[in-house]
Amino acid sequence: MTQYAVDMSVKPDVKAFFDPDTNTISYVVKDPASNSCAVVDSVMDIDYAAGRLSYDNADQIIDYIQSNDLKLEWIIETHVHADHLSAAPYIQQKLGGKIGIGDQIMIVQDTFGKVFNEGTEFQRDGSQFDRLFSDGDTYKIGNMDAFVIYTPGHTPACMTHVMGDAAFVGDTLFMPDGGSARADFPGGDAGTLYDSIQKLLVLPDDMRLFMCHDYGPNGRDIKWETTVGEEKQHNIHVGCGKSRDEFIKFRTERDAQLDMPRLILPSLQVNMRAGDVPKDKDGNPMLKVPVNKL
Repeated sequence: MTQYAVDMSVKPDVKAFFDPDTNTISYVVKDPASNSCAVVDSVMDIDYAAGRLSYDNADQIIDYIQSNDLKLEWIIETHVHADHLSAAPYIQQKLGGKIGIGDQIMIVQDTFGKVFNEGTEFQRDGSQFDRLFSDGDTYKIGNMDAFVIYTPGHTPACMTHVMGDAAFVGDTLFMPDGGSARADFPGGDAGTLYDSIQKLLVLPDDMRLFMCHDYGPNGRDIKWETTVGEEKQHNIHVGCGKSRDEFIKFRTERDAQLDMPRLILPSLQVNMRAGDVPKDKDGNPMLKVPVNKL
């Protein structure tokens, strides 16, 4: 039995937006009883080789919200992503809403503030965000209650956001045939990730789960929605009662074989700033490439 007050009778409307360049799924989540909505895990486009940013993905989300006469109240980041850049400030500028992330963002900012040799002007207190969530915190999207579950392991600041009968898990889980995300980034831990997944698997079996990424294992079509029951039975990394020790062994061995994400350097610099691009001393947008730091 879960400790969280889950209301499965509330069924938000969920619209997904898939970015094929980063295999990221962003969401617009609408309160079924009003025109209020939230955006989860938005994407800003980057041509890394050219150093060029654009907003095609974000504009699709903005167009959808405007064309459906929705009111944006929240822009949620499930964690500090290492594989895509957030478009949160761009969307906020166009539509309003509060940007929220887990309160352990301060650990991430401190860790990567050192990696990128950020000066004292870089605040490491999470103040770039409008709301810092702690485990069990609640908030409203229109009339719909939402709450957060602290699910670290992939990163120290990972949160799952539960909105009615829908949970947005970030990178804590993948689709059943995808398993789980890596746990070898600074501050990550395979055992902690296993424990976090168990928090999700005690939610009601018919709770809808929405993934942040999908890579179409074995050539199947891209998917992003499953259920707690499906994950419990069929997840290739944690399903059917796989033990914590089994998971740690597999995850540690697997992570040692993985390359760093293609966009990890720009993503971390931008996302730990709530989507703002860092600037040089003259005020020009500028990204760093630290050598032999990751």
